[in-house]
Formats: sequence, C-alpha cells, structure tokens
Amino acid sequence: MAYTTINKSTDHFDILLYTGDGSSTQSISGLSFSPGWIWIKDRDDTHDHYSFDAVRTNKKGLEPSDTSAERTPTLGSIDNDGFTFASTDGFYNANGDDYVSWNWKANGAGSSNTDGSITATVSANTTAGFSIIKYTGTGATATIGHGLGAKPNVIFQKRLDGATAWTAYHDKFASDPATDYLYLDKNDAKADYNLHWNDTEPTASLITLGSDSSVNGNGNPNIIYAFTEKTGFSKFGSYTGNNGMNFIYTGFKPKWCMFKRYDSADNWKILDDKRSTYNIMNKTISADLGNAEATESDVYVDFLSNGIRLDGTNGAINANSASYIFMAFGQSLVGSNNIPCTAR
Repeated sequence: MAYTTINKSTDHFDILLYTGDGSSTQSISGLSFSPGWIWIKDRDDTHDHYSFDAVRTNKKGLEPSDTSAERTPTLGSIDNDGFTFASTDGFYNANGDDYVSWNWKANGAGSSNTDGSITATVSANTTAGFSIIKYTGTGATATIGHGLGAKPNVIFQKRLDGATAWTAYHDKFASDPATDYLYLDKNDAKADYNLHWNDTEPTASLITLGSDSSVNGNGNPNIIYAFTEKTGFSKFGSYTGNNGMNFIYTGFKPKWCMFKRYDSADNWKILDDKRSTYNIMNKTISADLGNAEATESDVYVDFLSNGIRLDGTNGAINANSASYIFMAFGQSLVGSNNIPCTAR
C-alpha cells in the first residue's frame, strides 16, 4: 500500500471541464489552488492543444501538439481557483464547444535559481514534485537548476521563439535515458541523440542541456515542465503490452494518465476520470494531435483503487510485446490521515 503525505491530491493536480461561450472574459474556476501549468484541449473539434503557465508572465499560449512558437491569443489572468481568458479562440473558448483543462500547481511566478551554469526562473512545488523552469540558451553545453530537490523522472521542453518540437525525457524508456528522446508533439519512436541532454541524466538539482538549438540555442528563451515521482500521488513507469489483460501498479486511484509506445511510432494517449466517469474508459485524447476526443472501441482501461487495468488491443496502449512508458496522477491510496481510497 502506498502511503503518502499528500492527503488531498486536488490541492496539487485537478481537472476541469467547461463549455466555451465565445466571449473574451470567460472565467473558469473550481480548483482549490492557483494553477502553475494549464493544459487545455477542445473535445469537440480539431484544434491543437493549448497551454499557459504562471512563469511566462506574458501569458502567451503554447501548443503541446504542435511545434509553433508561443503566440497570442493570451490568457487574461491566472486566478486563485482557475483562470480567465483575455480573448476568444477555438483553441480554448469557441462558443458551445466542450473543453478539458488539466492543471498542475507550481509555486507562482517563480524566482531566480542559480544552481546551474545558466541562471533560470524556477517555480517549484516540491511537495507534489512539479516545477516550471524558464531559461535563455547559450549555444554551448550548460546546466540549469530545477528546484525539485529530487531527480526528475519526466521532462517536457519547448523553445519559445521558434518552430521546434517539444523534447521529452522519461527515465524509464532506456537504461541510459539521457541518450535518447521522444517528441511530445510527434508519434515517433524514441531515438538516440546526444545534443539534447548531452548524454547526461539529470540530478537532484540540475538538468544538463546539450548544444542543439531547439533546447539551448544562443539567446533563445525556453520553458521546461519537470516532474519527479511522489509516492501515492504520481507514478512514471514502463510496461510491456500483452494484447490482453494487463495491470499497472500505481499505488493510488488514478485521475489522469498518459501512455506512449516508444519502440514504434504511435500516438500519446490521454485518459482521465472527468471525461470517462466510470469503467470501462475509452474516451481518448492524443497529445500529439489536434483531433477531437475519440471513443475508441479497442481501448479498454479501468482505473482501480491502486492502479490501471488494460484489456484491449489498441497499439498505442497494449500491443503484444510492445514497450510503453506512462505518466499517472491520482489520489492517495492511504494518506498520513489513514483514510483509504475506494475503488471506482
């Protein structure tokens, strides 16, 4: 049983569903925290994913499913319990469209971090294992502090002023994961490349950057979202598909999970307990595509009290002998208050 000090997971991660009204002043509320990273997807129509964060104070948007540089439309404000738009756009507020917003708590706009050779602005929630790092590249091998106090398991990085891919690091897709990479906005299999992370794994305080212009171009601004696993709240692991019944232990009842096959090309698949309110779950969103939410007949996923059960043939989630990574967030199985989490 996974005991945790996070007794209320919704103080650090939560999901909001809302309907766009086409106005430039709509406020979305219902969180018990001020979000650090806001990731939005139109469930009804083909629009790229859109995200905002508290560290980029210009409040411009980024598209996790696309290589575009940050751009307007912008967010009006990040509020104590949600966010308010400053404009209307199909990405996040088309009249009558249904949306999902996935939200992580950081630590406000952040502060200067001088742990690495590059001084960065870091907003770190060490309790929940999430930080946002904004930095300017140098064009040469460098390090930046991440503020987590523990080695990151997952990293998503994006150059802000150029049309470059979202470089993804996951420490479970290889014995030497810093030599390889995935792209969040692409369905590619993992590949070897030494100029993203300089073949150097992150430490409890630092992330090493190579000289590639997409992660460390001279004078180019960049953003990183970094995660480290917290028992009973988050799990970042790997598994082998079997084309049938498969169980992934997390130690908590999941709220949100994302899967990626890494030995072959296939989409990043996201499921959550707000869009699929009961088992079996098959309402998927692909992180690397702008496609609307899909109900997939070959996806069978159950969120259980202590993990995820797969029973389907979808190649992006459970193909026989295929290799996968996953990210999962949820609520504690048993917290320090000794209140158990029930099954769905």
